[in-house]
Amino acid sequence: MTDFEDIQGHGGEEPVMPDITYKPGYNKLDSFNWLNDIENVPGENDIVEIRFKNTRKGFYRNVNGLRLDTGDVVAVEASPGHDIGRVSMTGFLVIDQMKKLKSIPTPDDMKKVYRKAKAVDIQKWEEAKNLEIPTMLRSRKIAEELNLNMKIGDVEYQGDKTKAIFYYIADDRVDFRQLIKVLADEFRIRIEMRQIGARQEAGRIGGIGSCGRELCCSTHITNFISVTTTHAKYQELTLNPQKLAGQCSKLKCCLNFELDCYVDAQRSFPPRDIPLEALDCTAWFQKMEVHKGIYWYSTDATSTSNLIALPVERVREIQAVNRKGQKVEKLKLTEESWEITPVSQDLLKNNSLTRFDPPDKKNNPNRNHRKKKKRRFNGKPNK
Repeated sequence: MTDFEDIQGHGGEEPVMPDITYKPGYNKLDSFNWLNDIENVPGENDIVEIRFKNTRKGFYRNVNGLRLDTGDVVAVEASPGHDIGRVSMTGFLVIDQMKKLKSIPTPDDMKKVYRKAKAVDIQKWEEAKNLEIPTMLRSRKIAEELNLNMKIGDVEYQGDKTKAIFYYIADDRVDFRQLIKVLADEFRIRIEMRQIGARQEAGRIGGIGSCGRELCCSTHITNFISVTTTHAKYQELTLNPQKLAGQCSKLKCCLNFELDCYVDAQRSFPPRDIPLEALDCTAWFQKMEVHKGIYWYSTDATSTSNLIALPVERVREIQAVNRKGQKVEKLKLTEESWEITPVSQDLLKNNSLTRFDPPDKKNNPNRNHRKKKKRRFNGKPNK
């Protein structure tokens, strides 16, 4: 969340509310409101979505009928006390978001929105956030003294400083009952331990990926989908752990981005596990280029030497002949290369940007300005 400016009291008076500016899209948990241009309807803000630190979100009931907009800082009900968060979604999209997340609690189960945050609430919230890093460093030392095989990656204080959530990573099951007692005595707050995965930890820390761009998990990914080596096989990628693994030591999340495209392209492809029978040789499948529609075969089943490139149409024809118990004369119909090297074309190089615009007779530069309306004198045109 965006840090606010320091709030200072003046002469014992109530702290002044800072000027809070909200930038849409600044946080990766923001959602695009495509119903923003629709007029307000009574009752549309009965349920709002509130986001907190990291990827924590929740749905709350606007029992007081407040006029809430995206980006407003509000005080909400917590257990115990209250918490401070930002409004991330309002209107009819909240119901769709709840259906998407398969989380439709009853109105009685949802917590309430108390009010828009006051200057005192924000001041206390800022004090709580300033305690997070020292608390995290101290809790790591305590866990090390107790010989616990875990790493505390982050601490999130509640808005009223009565509770803190400790996010930790552990490979095995950890008995942290003694740790909770020590932390409660040390910081005098309620303790909640919440385990996160390596992907969530990498998204929280951030970094630069092998593509040269910022990590997807720290910019726009909010829901982590499992990735397996099957995703790499569909895309014909080399099963090299050093290249397929990200900074979290897990398979890269970007393997999911183009998976559907590769799966759809291969639906009409012939089977690959059937060798091709010809009069001069027998060929076994080695690899393929999905979007070019090329199968690569070799005359040696255990080696990639003497590779032969065949289009999927030709492979389908050969397999149809082989199913009849016959063999084709040659794998390739001709010795000429059928592959066409793609050539990129610049559409704007030899064309005008206004070539598709409707003709404008008044502002047409090619119009012959010499042709003017013929003036008539005594009923005869003036030549």
